[in-house]
Amino acid sequence: MQSTSVRIDVATHRELKALASALRISVGETVALAVRCLRQDRIGADLRNDLSPAEKDWLDAELG
Repeated sequence: MQSTSVRIDVATHRELKALASALRISVGETVALAVRCLRQDRIGADLRNDLSPAEKDWLDAELG
C-alpha cells in the first residue's frame, strides 16, 4: 500500500492516537474510517436537501 504524510496539529494527533487505541486499529485505519464517516454524512446531508425542479421533473417523467 502506498502512503503519504498529512500534517496535523499536536492535539489532533493525540486525539487520533487515542481513538485508534480505543478502537484497536492503526492510526491509518482510523483516518480511513473517519474519512468514510464524513463521506457518509455528506451523502446523508445531500439526501435531506429538497429536489431541484429538474430532478422533480425527471422523477415524474413518463417511461416509454
